[in-house]
Amino acid sequence: MERLQMMEQLTETPKIKVKDLDLFYGDNQALYSVSMDIQEKEVTALIGPSGCGKSTFLRTLNRMNDLIDGVNINGEIIIENENIYQTNDVIKLRTKVGMVFQKPNLFPMSIYDNVAYGPRGQGIKNKKELDKIVEESLRGAAIWDEVKDRLKTSALGLSGGQQQRVCIARAIAMKPEIILMDEPTSALDPISTLKVEELISDMKKDYTIVIVTHNMQQAARISDKTAFFLNGEIVEYDETDKIFSVPNDQRTEDYITGRFG
Repeated sequence: MERLQMMEQLTETPKIKVKDLDLFYGDNQALYSVSMDIQEKEVTALIGPSGCGKSTFLRTLNRMNDLIDGVNINGEIIIENENIYQTNDVIKLRTKVGMVFQKPNLFPMSIYDNVAYGPRGQGIKNKKELDKIVEESLRGAAIWDEVKDRLKTSALGLSGGQQQRVCIARAIAMKPEIILMDEPTSALDPISTLKVEELISDMKKDYTIVIVTHNMQQAARISDKTAFFLNGEIVEYDETDKIFSVPNDQRTEDYITGRFG
């Protein structure tokens, strides 16, 4: 018994703990009893066919679904011992849990102002401090060398891949602990996709990353763990190597080998 308790104490506390999560859009149930532990400083991939609930689930992790009328959520999502659905400080939550969307969604302003937007909103006005945050964030998104001489030009003049990395820099500028990515490379060309994948692999030393992807090869390349969603449920969740080589469920194998989805 003592040994069992010691083993439990040695088990790593997850960064995010999801327990018995149900989500309804009005009368329509979209997520069914989703439970999973997401470990710190790992990349967790969410895969599954369109409409299976993976993006809906991703948005529960920073309460983005709160913005949709008629959504009702049961269950728990614990981040650092706090059930995020029992806190009133959603702004603080979204500072801690950043998000990068499918298509680059930069503001029609300069590269500098895009990255500085969040810190300014938090009350940082000192130019030297903002300069430091902008440079560190763009370096963290592996795009500083490409844009350092054009920081005052419109961010919308960048290529799609560059815009997405500036979006990642904008998320980093808020100093989050967790970054959610909803198919961040689906609108990008193969070379830009590779750059973003390399960036994600590098970022996990500092951040916990959860990524939705339709790209099986991408999930296999960049993630530590993979969850396979189907019809609003998690069919299987395990080490990525295991999911892609010896899955436990026939439905997982059928999906990753292209038999459906």
